[in-house]
Amino acid sequence: MFVPKIVTALKTYDRAQLLSDTIAGMIVGVVALPLAIAFAVASGVTPDRGLWTAVIAGFLISALGGSRVQIGGPTGAFVVIVYGIVQQHGIAGLTIATFMAGVILVIMGVAKLGGMVKFIPHPVITGFTAGIAVIIFSGEVKDLLGLEMGTVPADFVGKWSAYASDSVGFTPAAVGVSALTLAVIFLWPKVNRRIPGMFVGLLVATAAARLMDLPVETIGSRFGELSTSFPPAELPRLSFETITALVGPAFTIALLAAIESLLSAVVADGMIGGRHRSNMELIAQGVANMITPLFGGIPATGALARTATNVKNGGRTPVAGIVHAITLLLITLFVGKWVSLIPMAALAAILLVVSYHMSGWRTFLAELRSPKSDVLVLLTTFSLTVLVDLTVAISVGMVLAAFLFIRRMAEVTNISAVTRELSEEGLPDEIGGDLYQTDPNGIRRRPIPRGVEVYEINGPFFFGAAEMFKATLEQIADKPDVLVIRMRDVLALDSTGMHALKDVVHRSRKEGTTVLLADVHMQPLVALTGSPVLDEIGRENIFSNLDDALTRARSLVGAPAAVPESR
Repeated sequence: MFVPKIVTALKTYDRAQLLSDTIAGMIVGVVALPLAIAFAVASGVTPDRGLWTAVIAGFLISALGGSRVQIGGPTGAFVVIVYGIVQQHGIAGLTIATFMAGVILVIMGVAKLGGMVKFIPHPVITGFTAGIAVIIFSGEVKDLLGLEMGTVPADFVGKWSAYASDSVGFTPAAVGVSALTLAVIFLWPKVNRRIPGMFVGLLVATAAARLMDLPVETIGSRFGELSTSFPPAELPRLSFETITALVGPAFTIALLAAIESLLSAVVADGMIGGRHRSNMELIAQGVANMITPLFGGIPATGALARTATNVKNGGRTPVAGIVHAITLLLITLFVGKWVSLIPMAALAAILLVVSYHMSGWRTFLAELRSPKSDVLVLLTTFSLTVLVDLTVAISVGMVLAAFLFIRRMAEVTNISAVTRELSEEGLPDEIGGDLYQTDPNGIRRRPIPRGVEVYEINGPFFFGAAEMFKATLEQIADKPDVLVIRMRDVLALDSTGMHALKDVVHRSRKEGTTVLLADVHMQPLVALTGSPVLDEIGRENIFSNLDDALTRARSLVGAPAAVPESR
């Protein structure tokens, strides 16, 4: 469980696989170059931070991860949260938050919580992913059109209000570079599918802007000369106030990293017919996010698009991911000085394509045909992501989805009187009498003496159904001498359910009614053992089958023993 996949993969490694991994890694490294730069710029940091993140985190995630083909690095999911942290707390705050997120991820992996991520509702994931795509697109409109305006407001509404007022100030040259980049990205696959279109588009747009001396903003004109030397490790100054303020963003980064990396690993498993180690993957993600920020990096996680590119080009072991990191390192060290010539409009065009694919608009529209509760979660998460904050969106989306799930579970749990069904008359075959004849826990005819009522709980008995249970029993007009509560369909009982049972037993005793529990399964029995509820009910009043409970009921009301029906 805690062994990196590279250890397993190298046991049967050969020269042919090394060649395939090397080619795939080099191609993915070229694909990652423009994305690493673009995500860094969109996040409000310098491009070199994105490159070093892809190099360091990409190496660590492949070397320590639990997936054979996972490619790690900066992704679009972090753009919103990173931009917000940088604006409020600066680069030092981003370093601390990323390191804290790494620690959280390691703890999640060690605690074997890798499988818990799958319990995050799909509408929540779809909603915040689409919301992030909209925010990324909104943040790139200025560079896409070359708008001559000042600082763009951080909020969504403010951005578009500013764009509307300054739309006449666009730069034709920037629009031309954006259009050229988009055209190359979409048309290049018809020429060659192995060389990535984004990389070719970036080269063509940069060359065109340089040769034609176009008046467009470049990375160099905005950020100055970029350093191509390996960054030194720096420890940020910590304070209790800063750590406290960054707990929320750190958890958001950790959650996003866990979700995206494990979803990517699951998709990759389907492509190669493998099986990843989710807990080891979380530990690798955590280590990467603890070490990378010390060298000026930003949050990183498994990247689905780059992972898919790796698989499609023959990558089958973590060696491909390591080659991808080395490729990026060599490009950064020896060609990094040319990065300053890249037009901002070209990067904006690349991020436009990224946001389009990230939006998953087909999935979003399909989700709108889901049950109303799921649609509510989807639209709430999407709206809060776009209009408020990603942390708030995920928190509210998860809580709302949990409440709606609880309501659904409470609705499927019902408490009904079954005394008539178990009476001497039984049930006619045409309306279900055979059920009681074939039921191993039932007999077709069970004489129920006067003064005994039998109620049955159908479904999980938890806090969502506890009030319904008490309300149903309060409606009994003639209080019986003995109340038998049948629990054959209750497979789960929580503390609130036990408290409801205790209240019913206590109130029934005051009214002169003895409560018996019948058909109690193992989990409810274990939950009751050692609790005050057991003392309230009495061990002698809990039975594993209905027959014993009815025998006890007859003795309590002084009725003669039942005579078995002859067959």
